[in-house]
Amino acid sequence: MTRKDIMPDYKAIPDAKYQSFEEKSDPTQVAPRLAAVRTQLAAMGIDGILIPRTDVHQGEYVPDSDARLAYLTGFTGSAGLAAVTADIAALFVDSRYTLQAPAQTDTALVTVLDTTTVKPGPWLAEHLPAGARLGFDPWLHTPGRLAPIREALENAGIELIPVENPVDAIWDDRPDAPKGPIEVLGHNRTGKSTEAKLAELRTTMSKDGADAVVLTLPESLCWLFNVRGRDVPHNPFVLGFAIVPAEGTPTLFVADNKLTDENRQALEGIAELRDKGEFEAALAQLAAAESSVWFDPETAPIRVKSVLADAGARLIEKRDPVLLPKARKNDVELAGMREAQKLDGIAVAKFLAWFDEAAPHGDLTEIDIVKMLESFRRDEPTAVDISFETISGSGPNGAIVHYRVSEKSNRGLNPGELMLVDSGGQYLSGTTDITRTMASGPATDEQKDRFTRVLKGMIAISRARFPAGTAGSQIDALARQFLWQIGKTYNHGTGHGVGAFLSVHEGPAGIAPSYTVPLEAGMVLSNEPGYYLEGQYGIRIENLIVVQESEDFPGYLDFETLTLAPIDRRLIAVELLDAAERDWLNAYHARVSREIGPHLDTQTRGWLDQATAPI
Repeated sequence: MTRKDIMPDYKAIPDAKYQSFEEKSDPTQVAPRLAAVRTQLAAMGIDGILIPRTDVHQGEYVPDSDARLAYLTGFTGSAGLAAVTADIAALFVDSRYTLQAPAQTDTALVTVLDTTTVKPGPWLAEHLPAGARLGFDPWLHTPGRLAPIREALENAGIELIPVENPVDAIWDDRPDAPKGPIEVLGHNRTGKSTEAKLAELRTTMSKDGADAVVLTLPESLCWLFNVRGRDVPHNPFVLGFAIVPAEGTPTLFVADNKLTDENRQALEGIAELRDKGEFEAALAQLAAAESSVWFDPETAPIRVKSVLADAGARLIEKRDPVLLPKARKNDVELAGMREAQKLDGIAVAKFLAWFDEAAPHGDLTEIDIVKMLESFRRDEPTAVDISFETISGSGPNGAIVHYRVSEKSNRGLNPGELMLVDSGGQYLSGTTDITRTMASGPATDEQKDRFTRVLKGMIAISRARFPAGTAGSQIDALARQFLWQIGKTYNHGTGHGVGAFLSVHEGPAGIAPSYTVPLEAGMVLSNEPGYYLEGQYGIRIENLIVVQESEDFPGYLDFETLTLAPIDRRLIAVELLDAAERDWLNAYHARVSREIGPHLDTQTRGWLDQATAPI
């Protein structure tokens, strides 16, 4: 039987445009590259080096030209740190990557350690001799993130010293830096002009007596100056820096080859444009005037701090002042985000209908599923990318929280297994992020129990009402309580911030024990509890929500759900839901049917009517 026979009303599976399935890691390359780095260390006269996952901008995604950790160790996750000496190589990753990291590196040479239980500083202090000199690239580490490692090492008599990066010296085939264009957004998409944003920023600066603020995060730069780019995968970022004085014209530092007559004209009068290579000299010049300079010690490179301090600046070390106003979406941004979720919901409904038709026949692979979902998103003319590499985990691969399917790992979906798909799109109107776990056949009672407990947690967050000033850390337990009742939990946060046609992961607010920033109206967050049984299956249900002022209780906040897509009713143990939870789910499904249904063809609309029927 051909795929056409199985899915007569849908096109054949197309090639992916936005995502590659190439196996990016090769453990056989770890040994020669470690040897080459160790030769460099000996020539530099140091005992070891720290290699973080980050680039100079501390982003979750880095250009291929800055993927040093992946080049050296093979590990391609979004967070990690390697330490290499003449005798040891350690790779520190968090709990999301404890399965992925050993599979991607050479474990005969590299010790993989989980930072949930093993902290880099104390571990290195124990394994390095007193008097050792450990190097670090001052452009790739921030003062805040390096501080606990520095403290542990100094207490053990080990010195941390800034050095040139030895990985760069051995990387002969290093890719070129990104050369993507700069797009200047209009007021109809941003809701606020750069001039207005600068005025608000300067009001904040004046309260702390700052003569200037230094911005190093691409999302802050893009939001403040209303620009977007294509410098990193799946995030519409322009990589650069900015210096904003309390008075006068800001300076925007971007690669000179990105600047055209058109974008120079669009930014004329808003910012002075200079090449990224001039940034360090500009910092020194700023500091020489004995200015009071604000920078974020958690996100700005150590080199920024040392240049400013050495040249005589008075340092103001506080959180990036753009992060909070960026997180509070204005009415235009929220309208765009709602539109993006609706467009995405149409694509996801088509995908889920296709999946239900195809999955029981047993010839789908994880890559097939990614390609088909992407193709439905690409049918929308305003879709410009996915918002991150799709997590497409069938059966046991669904238990790998941040699983990335490759040609090597690609697995067929066996009928009856659970299928977890976590994905998102970048539309001109906004950014989306959605996870659905689907049945491909009869589910076990245990699977239904766990799915329903995850759903109850997601509904609990969706229905939450809380006083202004409440942080995400205070409501995180609402999502976990039903799993805790049976001695289970999940090892990731319940929610993260989401940008407006920016990064799918943004701070400073979220829903997890680590998020202590109070939630405010306009913040868009994910709501994604889960459950994972290693080697068998994974479950996660995710909607995006926006914080809003409660209509009925002044001084209180609650959530509006943005995501519009059915939740698999076949996996619900209805007897575990109380009346309020059933009412919420039925109302949500009625809304999905009402808002998405009219945009579907007759066959898919019929599927949606069944998928959203009341329980």
